[in-house]
Amino acid sequence: MCGRFARRSTQKVLADWFGVEIEDIPWFAPTYNAAPQSTQPVVRLNDETGQREFALMRWGLVPYWAKDAKVGYSTINARAEEVASKPLYRDAFKRRRCLIPADAFYEWQRINSKTRRPFAFGMRSGEPYAFAGLWERWKPKGGEPLETFTILTTDPNELAERVHNRMPVILERGDYARWMEIGDPVRPPTDLLRPYPAEKMRSSAVDERVGNVRNDDPELLSERSIDPIQQQLF
Repeated sequence: MCGRFARRSTQKVLADWFGVEIEDIPWFAPTYNAAPQSTQPVVRLNDETGQREFALMRWGLVPYWAKDAKVGYSTINARAEEVASKPLYRDAFKRRRCLIPADAFYEWQRINSKTRRPFAFGMRSGEPYAFAGLWERWKPKGGEPLETFTILTTDPNELAERVHNRMPVILERGDYARWMEIGDPVRPPTDLLRPYPAEKMRSSAVDERVGNVRNDDPELLSERSIDPIQQQLF
């Protein structure tokens, strides 16, 4: 799964990376510890213009047909193998695909029954990237519409599998347009739901404070030394 991520790139960097005019982007600050149920920027296609836009959404998908928003607590991730058939995600997968900007995602390696060590996974190039996501707009009775998103996950690549048995789907920059384009709803781009090449990524042990959602500062991404035996794995 993917339960935490970091987005340290500035709005200017993200505007250039995703091809959106910076003056059209709603304000948001970097985050070094994005957690479920927090509000994060998402890139999608505007319903009217078909152009890319940034929208602020809550992490945890709430389908448009849901009775209440509580379902969002268990839908922070969607397994790539299930999105085409599972009712929770099926309609969004056909019609509401999006990108979630990030610079790193966190996973925890279990050392023993009491100890887990956090690792951050980013690009060797230092560039930002995007998770494949789905979004929904839920309208409660008598309330304001709520827009939410989920991050798709897949099998881990050779780097991520040393820590966890899943990883988020990371898209190549050249595939952003095809992922978001809504063409034939019967043939969404399932071929993009694959592990990202391990040779383009790097991982490092990071500050254990990332385990507390109240901590959100650049030091969370600072590399930490690990013992010689564990170092051989990375």
